[in-house]
Amino acid sequence: MSDTIFALSSGRPPAAIAVIRISGPQAHATGERIAGSLPAARSAAVRELRHPETGELLDDALVLRFDAPASSTGEDVIELQGHGGRAVVDAVLAALTGIDGLRPAEPGEFTRRAFENGRIDLTEAEGLADLIEAETESQRKAALALAEGGLRKQIASWQERLLALSARAERAIDYDEEDEAVDPALVRDCAALAAELQAWLERPRAEPLKDGVLVVVAGLPNAGKSSLINAIAGEERAIVTAVPGTTRDHIEVPLSLGGVPIRLTDTAGLRETEDEVEAIGVQRAGRLAEASDVLLWLGDDEAAPHHPRLLRIHAKADISGAAPVDSLAVSSLTGEGLAALLGEVERQARAVLPAEDAIALNRRQAAHLAEAEDALSTAAEGHEPVLIAEHLRVGRAAFDRLTGRAGVDDVLDALFGRFCLGK
Repeated sequence: MSDTIFALSSGRPPAAIAVIRISGPQAHATGERIAGSLPAARSAAVRELRHPETGELLDDALVLRFDAPASSTGEDVIELQGHGGRAVVDAVLAALTGIDGLRPAEPGEFTRRAFENGRIDLTEAEGLADLIEAETESQRKAALALAEGGLRKQIASWQERLLALSARAERAIDYDEEDEAVDPALVRDCAALAAELQAWLERPRAEPLKDGVLVVVAGLPNAGKSSLINAIAGEERAIVTAVPGTTRDHIEVPLSLGGVPIRLTDTAGLRETEDEVEAIGVQRAGRLAEASDVLLWLGDDEAAPHHPRLLRIHAKADISGAAPVDSLAVSSLTGEGLAALLGEVERQARAVLPAEDAIALNRRQAAHLAEAEDALSTAAEGHEPVLIAEHLRVGRAAFDRLTGRAGVDDVLDALFGRFCLGK
């Protein structure tokens, strides 16, 4: 039998209202000890909260009762919604601490119990973690799509089709003659499901949305890169001097453009140098330029690297004359062209992000989906029902790892450790 846990689930006091959650086999008994009679399941009632030992009045609160398994954790749950003063919250938590069989919850433990009791799957738990950490509107919408079960429902559909394919393969093993060819319809259906999974794998991933689109400012020394970073950031984030090679390491500035998370990154000027420290910065600058989602190039067009989302910047437009046709004229000093540049950066950044109504896979989810796709593709090449059935079994196991039904113990501690107390 699991422990009964409790925690403050609302924000830090002081606040208008504080929500304290209790979950586990002793939740209802604990509610009765501190609040007297409980309301009916999934109902709320105002009760006096009293210390279970001394009878001292602690607070007047709204008490909600949820019965297992129809609760957020799948266990019996009590919620106490009282006043959010620090002393009030401390008094109620202290009273709960003194009750035998109760203990404070660990970070993410309520959500972990919901997962372990089948109330949510691993993809929904990941969505909740992302939702808590969301800082932009795009991140919020993507996380909410996961948390509300969008990917879970899609996976359930794939699993149902895969299970039907497995049943057909097993039936062929049991009843088909040894010299009879594999059912062509089974092979076609395996290939069709593999193609559908591959289409999902080709969608934009969640990492640029979650971590921010990497926008790198690169070019030759003294091209105006650091000045541009400072102008966009609105503060002195990078050192600006007339001495070539001033920037020796990259500087990252987080931004939000129209709700799109951006990691704007200044880099060392690209040139040959004998200075050991600067040379390291130049190497890092080259790697960052290659890894960037959007690359802002300040320098000669002939020296510009090949990049799918390259924006050529004609910097120092206030003193450097007319801009080439394919460049954006920008002056960090006067602000000329900054609005147009940021608008173009936002447009290019959106191209690497999933659509707001689309579900984006994270790295773990994509890896397991790729395992399932590979198994189905191999099954579609099979010439014997026994081999097809085995590959389909491998595909089912990959889906189980994707949803958290099996083989994810090493993932769980890291995931639920991202949650706050009371969640």
